[in-house]
Amino acid sequence: MIFGPTPVEEAEGAILAHSLREGELSFKKGRVLSAADVDALAVVGLRTVVAARLEAGDRHEDAAASAIAEAVIGPGLSTTAAFTGRANLIAAARGLLVVARERLDALNMVDEAVTLATLPPFSQVQPRQMAATIKIIPFAVPEAVLHRCLEIARRDGPLIRVAPLRRRKVGLAQTILPGFKDALLDKTKAAVDTRLAALDCPPAEELRCAHDETAVADAISELQARGCQVVLLSGASAIVDRRDVLPAGILAAGGSIIHFGMPVDPGNLILVGRAGEVPLIGLPGCARSPKLNGFDWVLQRLLADLPIGREEIMRMGAGGLLKEIADRPLPRAAAVEAAAPARAPRIGALLLAAGQSQRMGRVNKLLAEVAGKFMVRRAAECLIASAAEPVLVITGHQHKAVEAALADLGTIFVHNPDFAAGLSTSLRRGLAALPEDLDGVVVALGDMPRLKPRVIDKLIAAFDPLEGRSICIPTWHGKRGNPVLLARRFFAELQAISGDVGAKTLIGDYPELVCEVPVEDNAVLIDADTPAALKALEEGLYGAAPAAPRRDRDG
Repeated sequence: MIFGPTPVEEAEGAILAHSLREGELSFKKGRVLSAADVDALAVVGLRTVVAARLEAGDRHEDAAASAIAEAVIGPGLSTTAAFTGRANLIAAARGLLVVARERLDALNMVDEAVTLATLPPFSQVQPRQMAATIKIIPFAVPEAVLHRCLEIARRDGPLIRVAPLRRRKVGLAQTILPGFKDALLDKTKAAVDTRLAALDCPPAEELRCAHDETAVADAISELQARGCQVVLLSGASAIVDRRDVLPAGILAAGGSIIHFGMPVDPGNLILVGRAGEVPLIGLPGCARSPKLNGFDWVLQRLLADLPIGREEIMRMGAGGLLKEIADRPLPRAAAVEAAAPARAPRIGALLLAAGQSQRMGRVNKLLAEVAGKFMVRRAAECLIASAAEPVLVITGHQHKAVEAALADLGTIFVHNPDFAAGLSTSLRRGLAALPEDLDGVVVALGDMPRLKPRVIDKLIAAFDPLEGRSICIPTWHGKRGNPVLLARRFFAELQAISGDVGAKTLIGDYPELVCEVPVEDNAVLIDADTPAALKALEEGLYGAAPAAPRRDRDG
């Protein structure tokens, strides 16, 4: 890759290294300069730009990130479309994140250009939570570097996967000594049940017995007979030795001791054993508390069908200090709460399909056929096939016919009786109907039948308000098109817009938050709102035309 000052006349196809603003000209870094861009730079008097030019044997940052993401990904994960050299791995189900640590380190050691970061191994992840991210540092990497990374990633199974948590029937045997209070036993049962509920397991099947090895052995056998798949043992007195009452009871029941103790505090005095196929856990005293402790880590791994032997337990020491200690600078009780875990943004979609189609004449353009399908159906199918969810269709003019054309697609219909007052009324209706937990929305138009789901996914991949990308707009050869992705922070302003306009004014008010997302074809510029445009679309004239008509409205 060639990087540095580049004569403007040689900059076509180069990647702009830094954002440029000259008068009305505004180009963001990362923009691939087109011939028209080069002309515009020359017009404002620029002779050179700092840019990157790919050479033979280079792989563009997005292509490299996508390739590595596909190579490292395992079950329980999905990958986002790459943007600015970054591709994220997203949890598709609840479970524990399993990382091949040695291969992760080896991949990161290949070259400074390639980085892969994950959550801590064995972290519990939720659906849509970000589990890992691949970032290509420069604008491109040599194919040789990429090849070495891919070889490491593909060796010996998935480098990163999510082990799903399995619902299990869990038994709890609690021992009793003279004078032992029922309130403490009840507290232990409640704490165990709370943990199990958080792991989608039913409340524990409980037995209470004397604090002696014979009674413990009988309780283990009884809980096994009741179909318990994991048995927890809580002693009236803490386990202090392998020969103590609870471990002796395990042996008396025909079981075995796998390991006693762990380098996690709270949780040091845990016992792990087995009776036949049933795992047994002798609980440390801290299991009565709802706070995180070593028992949680062991239980989670058991429910995810991950190994939990001596070696696995003794490797938990790094990060195993969980308790408050006197010399901690900020005790947890006084510290600011940690931010919520990173996750994939939840993006919905509004398909605006309420207009009167006045420029088309008598025909409702949305119900015109394009290659055998209603135009509005093609637009709706594109959104449904993308990562946007839910998809709301805003209807108005001839709403019953439009709804009938989409009836089997599972979209949500929102009728706008004020459709004659303009586009803004449909936008208001749609925004008001969106779920409250959305991070943003894609505003799409019903008369753009050539749009592909990958365009929507690319907008979502680019969306990152924390990095200043709150408005994402697709571009083709530097021309802005539709649809547009807008962050939730703009919903109130959008609902205040009136007349036959969409988000164009708002977009102009926040240029610093706009992210232009280059796409592969000119479908983002093409609508069909006149008979001539529909005929040209049907005949395929727009497919290769570099001077395709540009939309005058955004959103």
